This record gives sequence, structure tokens and C-alpha cells, in this order.
Amino acid sequence: MSLPQRRAVLNLYKTMLYMGRDWPQGYDFFRHRLHKVFIKNSEETDPEKIRIMIKRGEFVIKEIEALYKLKKYRAMKRRYYDES
Repeated sequence: MSLPQRRAVLNLYKTMLYMGRDWPQGYDFFRHRLHKVFIKNSEETDPEKIRIMIKRGEFVIKEIEALYKLKKYRAMKRRYYDES
């Protein structure tokens, strides 16, 4: 793995760990699953496959952000609007 790819993978891992703090099942659950996925793919050497995995990780980050925004929106809606 080249240095820019390694840096991108480490940045992706750190970002996902940071985002996992508010995961519904808990941070430990999220961290364990994330670690398992990164360890499983740690032996990959093909630069094209690594690039595809990085792109998928960035997509997952966007999905997690959307999940958190939806959670925040629903909480705000419950707080300020009458359910009936």
C-alpha cells in the first residue's frame, strides 16, 4: 500500500471511530465491528481494490451522518410538535 493510500485508510478509520460515539447500540459495539472489518481487509495489496474500499468507507460515513441527522430531526420534531 502506498503512503497516500495508507494515510487515507487511517484517516477513514479515525473518522469512523469518531462518528461511532453516538451509535445506537453503543460505542464498544461499533468499535469492535469496525476493527473487525479493517483487520479482515488489512492484507489487501491491490491499489484498485483499496481505492474501492476507501470509496465505500466514505459512503458509509455519509450514511452514518444521514442517520444521525434523522435521529436529531425526529427528536426535535417530538419536542416541538404535538403528536396528535
